[in-house]
Parts: sequence; C-alpha cells; structure tokens
Amino acid sequence: MNQPLWMPKRRIEVAFRRALLNVAKGVVAHAEKASDPAAISVALERLTQAPDFIRLSEAIAMKMVTGLFDDTGRTWREAARNNSRGKDIYQALQKELLGGRGGCVRELVKENAALIKTLPKNIADDVTAYAAREAMKGRRASDIADEIRRMFPERTRARAELIARTQVSMTQTNLVQARAEGLGLNWYIWRACGGKQGDGRTRNSHRHMSGVLVRWNDPPAPEDLFPIHRTDGKPYNNKLGNYHAGCCPNCRCYSEPVVDIDVLDWPMRVHQNGTIGRVTRKQFERMI
Repeated sequence: MNQPLWMPKRRIEVAFRRALLNVAKGVVAHAEKASDPAAISVALERLTQAPDFIRLSEAIAMKMVTGLFDDTGRTWREAARNNSRGKDIYQALQKELLGGRGGCVRELVKENAALIKTLPKNIADDVTAYAAREAMKGRRASDIADEIRRMFPERTRARAELIARTQVSMTQTNLVQARAEGLGLNWYIWRACGGKQGDGRTRNSHRHMSGVLVRWNDPPAPEDLFPIHRTDGKPYNNKLGNYHAGCCPNCRCYSEPVVDIDVLDWPMRVHQNGTIGRVTRKQFERMI
C-alpha cells in the first residue's frame, strides 16, 4: 500500500528518534557519576550549558529540519505533476533554491535545537522535585539517589521519544505551511494517519477532524469542537488550545495543502471561525 503523498516520511522520524535516544543515553551516563540527588541535578544543569552538548543539539536539529525541507520539496514537485498549478509550483521551488525559505529553516532549526537542549534541564527539575518529596518522608539521600538512578533511564528515554514524535510532525506542518502560503494556497485538508477515520491510536477529536478543510490563518481547537465528556456530563478542559494538524504532542496527523479544488469531493466539511459546516464548491469559492 502506497503511503499518502503528504504524510511525513517515517525514515526521518526514525533517524531523529535514534539520534535523540543516543542523546538520552549520554544524559543518563553523565548523571550516573553523581553520588546524591543534588549532585545529579547540578551535573544535568551543567550539561545543558556544555559547548559540546549545544553543538550536538544543533547538529541533530539541523539534520532533521533540512531532511524534511528536502523531502517536502520532492512532495511539492510530485504534487505539481498532476494539477493546473504545476508551473507555478515549479517556479516557486526554483526561487526557493536561491534562498527564499532560508529564514524559515533557520528558525525551525533554532526551535528544535532549543527543545533538545531542554532534555537534561527538564530531567534535572524532575530529579529535584522527586528528591524533595522523598526527603520529606524521611528517606536517606543515598537511597533516594539509588532510586533516581533506577528510574532515570526510562524517564529520559520517554521524554526523548516524545520530542521525536512531536517535532517531526510539527516541523513538517510548518514547512508545508510556509511553502503553501508563499504560493498563495491558504487552505489545507486535515488528514489523520491511517485513513479517513484514522486508526486505533488516533484521538477522538482528530478522527472527527480528518477530511476537514482548514485555513492556515485560522487554526481549529479540535478538543473544543469534539469534546470528551466526564462522567458528570461536563467536557474536559481544553489544554491544547488552537493548532494545526500535526502540531500537538504525539500527533501523527498531517496537512494536505489544497492545490486544486477541482479534485476535491464536494461538498466538503470546512472549519471557519470556530465551527465546522458542510459547504458546496460554489460556497467555498466565495470563501476564498
């Protein structure tokens, strides 16, 4: 089965995840040298500021972002083959090769490198909070340190994997948006990973969002549009706010830019100003 054209390529996420897990192993090894909880926290704080660690974080972020940049460029060229905007897309990609999207790439590298560099700092904060709670119970510092060392590798690994899963999808969406808006393409289709209704891992709100037309300057709030209710009938609070496909933690959804409305299956569901409604092609043409 062929992978949908606009879905992020799995190999890029796998490579990014592998690199981050290697970083996590280094963080664990660095902390294991410390003898007590306070020393563990200090060691991790120092690692965050170490020049070698900063350079490694930037190199990992650069490889992931530029890999997605090149890959989405190929996706745009593939999309250009079979629609009326093909010539416009090719011309825009040629201009891009001269540096038109450099600022976007640099900003994404900076954001992802900063996030990688927070890994030891966040773990240090966890260690400090855990040590304080256990000390209040009267436990000895050496016993707390031993327990931290046992739980530390798994927590570090889990945080690294969360960064890998989230940032590849988010970076892909940001790159697609930058190119789409540069071409004057202001809409995309929210796609869930695994088909029209997603798969067994797709969250409820994203299953309902799949197939909805979304304007780039009007991100939806899926948890408000399709809330999950508590046993008392009240909806859970939306802690994620408004965001585009692929731009929340652990999200595997992706954006498919609307290049040619002739190929869409009208009527379509459209998000606008916090609501979703079904519109005909003529109605949509008045909206754009």
